[in-house]
Amino acid sequence: MADANKTNRFEGGMKTRREVLGNAHVDRAQAASTPFDQPFQTLITESAWGTVWAGSHWTKRERSMVTIALLAALGHDEEVAMHVRATANTGATEEDIREALMHVAIYAGVPAANHAFKIAKNALAEMRAASPREEEKK
Repeated sequence: MADANKTNRFEGGMKTRREVLGNAHVDRAQAASTPFDQPFQTLITESAWGTVWAGSHWTKRERSMVTIALLAALGHDEEVAMHVRATANTGATEEDIREALMHVAIYAGVPAANHAFKIAKNALAEMRAASPREEEKK
């Protein structure tokens, strides 16, 4: 029974991971995986995506805002950019991102928020620049 729950959590986690980050990102992560880091990929898919992100109490939009704030507060720059890009799939708006980062300024410090604002601005600009090209592909 434990193996079935683990398999279900992995499969559900992979579904949620793809919904939030997009197929291209997850496919790149899977392709870059090696025997060395595969157990880590499984861990984050089951725990972060299959348990926390798959929970029903918060929406993906709410989880997105909290995740961006936490990552910004901790200075995890690449992850901030990745989760800002993921807002295209979670429903969090630019205003939501701004408000999350305003909380970072108050509760984690202005320098952390200032840096995260720069990262978010760049990621949002890249998203806007890519948007017309994505429409052309459809």
